[in-house]
Amino acid sequence: MSLAFNLLNTTESGGRRAQIDLPHQTVETPVFMPVGTAGSVKAVPQDIVESLGAQIILGNTYHLYLRPGHEAIRRMGGLHRFISWPRAMLTDSGGFQVYSLTQLRKVTDEGVRFRSHLDGSSHFFTPEHSMDVQIALGADICMAFDECTEYPADRPRAEESLRLTMAWAHRSLDHFRAHQHEVPWRDEFGGRPQSLFGIVQGGMYHDLRRESAERLVEMNFDGYAIGGLSVGEPRELTLEVIREVLPLLPRDKPRYVMGVGYPDEIEQYARMGVDMMDCVLPTRAARHALLFTSQGRLNIKNKQYAEDQNPPDPACDCMVCRRYSRAYLRHLVQCGEPLAATLNSIHNLAYYLAIMQRVRADLAAAPVTR
Repeated sequence: MSLAFNLLNTTESGGRRAQIDLPHQTVETPVFMPVGTAGSVKAVPQDIVESLGAQIILGNTYHLYLRPGHEAIRRMGGLHRFISWPRAMLTDSGGFQVYSLTQLRKVTDEGVRFRSHLDGSSHFFTPEHSMDVQIALGADICMAFDECTEYPADRPRAEESLRLTMAWAHRSLDHFRAHQHEVPWRDEFGGRPQSLFGIVQGGMYHDLRRESAERLVEMNFDGYAIGGLSVGEPRELTLEVIREVLPLLPRDKPRYVMGVGYPDEIEQYARMGVDMMDCVLPTRAARHALLFTSQGRLNIKNKQYAEDQNPPDPACDCMVCRRYSRAYLRHLVQCGEPLAATLNSIHNLAYYLAIMQRVRADLAAAPVTR
């Protein structure tokens, strides 16, 4: 048995609470997953990420494959042990990062040839290779290798991308099922294997999205993700795609929207019935001195905060807001102190995770539908 999904309740608005039982953690949903690109949620130590209430984080297959290498991580017992993270973890397939290397890649039916952004060396990712890398990393949840459609994309381009994604989904699933017990921690957790999610693509074309979802469901993945969003499209199109796809996904399996979003977006999607989300935005914005607060976005670099003794967010109870002032955080940014990125990131992560905690509580208290 891989993951076990326990749907606790659903509401009239479509929101739902559930538990995803994974080898390293039982995850309460809806859940936000901080992104740990290279084995680190940028600027924040693992013990603090734990203390903020993160149940599951995301690791980046492309970056970890290049450095330090998936075989080295396998020899050290897998990514959990290597980075000292005891809770659940998900790895992406590397498809989005390869997609982003527009000038450094060549896509064929077999896979993607690309050049490393680090040293220009040549590499070839196939669905089978992506599965091998993710199995070696040992995340609780792996993702099928997909071909991400850019925005805007005309219909022939979206159709071709969907053709590749569906073919690669079959190959990913076949290879994963044959090798999923080779995970580095195979002798722990009662021999439980990893899980694999399929990724719905199809650009902004509703009929292609429906086709993708229906074909993936026939393949019987452990869960399903909606990919190819937050690639430059207007927010209303993102919302349209999510509304179109969610009803097509199985009620008894996790639903994951990849790479979203701003605080109000993740709350909206969670209340619609999305179980899982991830985004680099909390820590990326923090490194650029942008804080998310109950009073709106706050650019801590602004001169108006030079002598502001208020906490970053008076309504927040995180360790940063309990101890530090806006004036001090601005001072750290102005001086180029590395601590600025750490404190700003801690607050933004706390803010995102608190949103999900509040949504879970609201859904638990809402009238239940069947």
